[in-house]
Amino acid sequence: MPFLRYLMLLALIVWLGGLIFFAFVLAPTAFSVLPTRHLAGNLVARSIQILHWMGLIAGIVYLASSLVYARFSTGAFAPFAARHSIVLLMLILTSVSQFGILPKMDALRAAIGEIDFVPLDNPVRLQFDALHVWSTRIEGAVLLLGLVATYLTSSAWNRQ
Repeated sequence: MPFLRYLMLLALIVWLGGLIFFAFVLAPTAFSVLPTRHLAGNLVARSIQILHWMGLIAGIVYLASSLVYARFSTGAFAPFAARHSIVLLMLILTSVSQFGILPKMDALRAAIGEIDFVPLDNPVRLQFDALHVWSTRIEGAVLLLGLVATYLTSSAWNRQ
C-alpha cells in the first residue's frame, strides 16, 4: 500500500508542480526574454500541450491508484469520494482546454500570423483573446482544484 500512496502523491506532485512552474516561471520568462511575443506564444503553446498530457496521465494514475488504495484500506472503491470527483473534474477541464480551446487558439494564431501586428479590435484577435482568457481561467481552476485534492488526499490518510 505504500506504493499506491507513492503513486498518488507522485501524480499530484507532477501535475501541480507542472502547473505552478508553467504559470509562475515558464510563461512569464518566455514573454520577458524572447525577442518577440510571437516566439514566446509559440513556446508557451507547445509547453501547455505537453503540460496537459502530463496532467491527463497523472490524473489517470492518481484515480487508478486511489481507487485501488481505497479498496484495500477501507474495503470499498469509493468512486464518489470528494478527492476522486475533484480529480475527475480536473481531468475534464484539462481535456476541454487541450481538445477544445487550444486547437481553436492554434488555428486563430495561424490565421492571423504575428499577433502584435493585428489591431486589438480585429474580430479574429478578439476571439483569440477571449479563448486565452478561458484557457487561463481553466488552468487556474485546475490548480486550485489540485490543491484541494491534495488536502483531501492527505486528510483521508490521517483518518485511517
